[in-house]
Parts: sequence; structure tokens; C-alpha cells
Amino acid sequence: MAAVISGTAHIDHPAPAAWTTGGLFTVGFLGVTAGIQMSDRGLQAIVLSAIQHSFAVSDATIGALQGLAGVLVGSAVAVPVARLADRFSRKLVLLGLIVAWTTLMVVSAVAPDFPLFFVGRAAAGVTEFAMIPIVYSLIPDLAPERYRVAANLTFAALMAAGASAGFYFGSAIVSIGEALIPGDMEAWRKAMLLLSSAGLPLLLLGLLATDPPRHIAVANVQAQGSLPAFLRERWQAVGLFVGVAGSLMIAVQALNPLIALALERRFNAGMGPIGHALGVVTLATSIGCLPVAGVLDRLLRKRMGLAARPLIMGLSALAAVPCAALLLAASDIDQALFAVVLFLFLTCTANALVPTMLQDLTPASLRARSFAIWSFVVSVFCAVGPLVAGMLSDLLLNGRLLSAIAITAVPALIVSCGCAVRSVIVQGRVIARWTACSDR
Repeated sequence: MAAVISGTAHIDHPAPAAWTTGGLFTVGFLGVTAGIQMSDRGLQAIVLSAIQHSFAVSDATIGALQGLAGVLVGSAVAVPVARLADRFSRKLVLLGLIVAWTTLMVVSAVAPDFPLFFVGRAAAGVTEFAMIPIVYSLIPDLAPERYRVAANLTFAALMAAGASAGFYFGSAIVSIGEALIPGDMEAWRKAMLLLSSAGLPLLLLGLLATDPPRHIAVANVQAQGSLPAFLRERWQAVGLFVGVAGSLMIAVQALNPLIALALERRFNAGMGPIGHALGVVTLATSIGCLPVAGVLDRLLRKRMGLAARPLIMGLSALAAVPCAALLLAASDIDQALFAVVLFLFLTCTANALVPTMLQDLTPASLRARSFAIWSFVVSVFCAVGPLVAGMLSDLLLNGRLLSAIAITAVPALIVSCGCAVRSVIVQGRVIARWTACSDR
């Protein structure tokens, strides 16, 4: 039986009953590709001091680069790209994103002035943010239902490994770029050119990836095929989710893209040691939180149902408050890194199950667009974090960027916890109504 969605005919294909070789390869390929694309953010964070020196810009401008260009612009333009993926071949859209990312990395590397560099980084962010919702649209059509959470977490782990590699190998990429690329170009520019060379092998591997049919329940197409209707129906749940995740991301993004520059400035440490430390920290916390989140979800969901995941997010956000505050009192780099480890582990745990929550919430016919819109809404909050921290550092704290990060993060975490509590209460009422209906 066929159904028409957004003007395109789709067949009601059953979800895969078991893993296929193509499905396993494609999930792995998607994780590696997203990880390499995200590694340019870690590399940029490591060379941020050199970029700031090259263009002679302020902390507030750097905050705008890390927030507005790095997150907000990219996720905004990703929404129409995701709409294309909902209507046409997701594989072709992904291959186009790989080509675009490679080109824009080159543009960023050779930009002669900051405005062009800003535009290049913003456009590269489009390719990165557009890929993530498309991947989370593909996974339910590639993975058997009982392995869907594991597939989501595996993709997140591979993406996190790539992001941490940008930190850990940042100084090595700079050194190799200087050795291999001739000319008097600045070292950070050569590093970006070197990283862009990963685009060609990714494109060739992408040709082997599977483009699975969409699993769509025809009976639900008319009820769930309209995005405005979906948002009207689930506005309260969506709004509370945005409050929890959005406030949390203000705190996370106040720290993540600026912490290397803040530690380098506060403790007069070198780029190499900071990059290695943050690479290990990012990898350990991003991957280490995944089994913890999975176990907590399994245990709490048996008793609390839909309320379990916002509860996990709220408790994690609350526990991260003293970790952020510890940055204000850190007397040496070891204390600061200890606070960063705890902060990132807790906030990563809070975020680990978000993709699964959205997959449960949204119909297949809207999944890529829903993820893209969610990414944009949350990225509005992401842009606030580094922008506010940079402005506080410039205007009120006389360049004390580490203190500015802490002052930005603490209230955001408290707001996130409050929204999570409200979400748990609302979900509890829903469960109570379901139980009452069942008893009748």
C-alpha cells in the first residue's frame, strides 16, 4: 500500500527485523563522517587564540564566532536541507553535505579577513547540523527496533570520538599541516586545509552506504503528516523539552567552545597540553556517559515511564551546578580540569537519550524536519552561551573568561532543572490518566 507524504509516494515498509551488513556499515559510516566533521570544532577551539590574534578581534567577537557562526546559523539553514531529506533520497543529500563541508573548510582556511572567515564557518556549520537530523531519521529505518537505542548511542559515541579527536590531535594536525603544506600561510590555516582532505575518502565511502526505505505507518500519515498539526497537538511536551534542553545547552556551550582559550589564558598553559587534556576529557565523558544513561533509562523507565528521561536530565543538570561553580575557585589547571570532567560527564548524561525521545515523539514522515527544527531551537540557546560568556569577559570581568563561563553556566543549569521538574510532573499526570482509563 502506498501513501502520499509531502507530495511524494512512500510505501509502508516494515521496520528491519535484523541487522544487515549494509545497515551496520551505514551506521558506522555515518558516525565516522559526523565525527570527522565535528572534529573541526575541536580543532578550531584549540587554535582559537591564534585565530583571535590573526584577525585582532575581541572576546565578544570570538563568542559570536563560536555561538552564532558555529551553531545558530548552521542549524537554521539545516531546516530546509532536512526538508529535502524528508522528500528525496537521504543518501544523495548526505553526499552533497560532505562535498559542501570539504569546500567550506577550504574557504575558511584561506579567508583573508574575519567577515569571510565567519561566513565560511557559519556555512560549514550548516553541513554539520544538517547531517545529524538526517542520520537520526535514517537510524530507525536501518536498525531493528530492539537495537535502536544502541544504534543511537553508537552513533553518538562515534561522533563524540571525532569531536574529541579535534581537541586531542589539534596540535599534531597543526604540526603536520605545517610540514606538508608549503608556503607562508599561518599554521592554523594549514591545519584546516589538512583536515579538509578527509572529504574525498568520505565521499567515496558514502557511495557504498545504504539508502533504506522509510518505515511509515499508513494509518498514521493523515494524522501525523502535518508539522503544524503535530506541534499543536504536542505543544506542551515540546515546550518543556525545549526549556530543559535549551537551558542546559546554554551552560554546555558557555564552556565547551571557550574552555581551551580560558584555560590557556588563566593558567598560561600551552596549546598542546590543553588540547591533549581536553581531547581525553571530551572522549571519556561523551562515551562514558552512554552506558550510564542507558542503564538509568532502563531502570527508571520501568517505574516512571515517559517521566524517566526528563528526570535524568533534571538531576544531571542539578548535579552539574557545583561543578560549574568550582571553576570560579580553581587555583590551578588540575582543579579546573577536574571541574570540567564532572561538568561534561553530567551534562552529557543529561543529553544522551534526547535523540531517542525525539524519535518516539515524532512521526516518520516528519522525522528529519523535526530533528532539524529541534536543532535550530536548541541552537538558539547554544549561541547564547558563548556570546554571553564572551561579553561578560569583555565588559565586566576584565578578560577573566573562566569566571565568565561559570557565571553564565550556573543559572542556566538551575533553569534547566526547574523545567525538568515541571516536565516530570506533567508526564506523571499523563501516566495517571492512562492508568485511570485502563482501570475503567
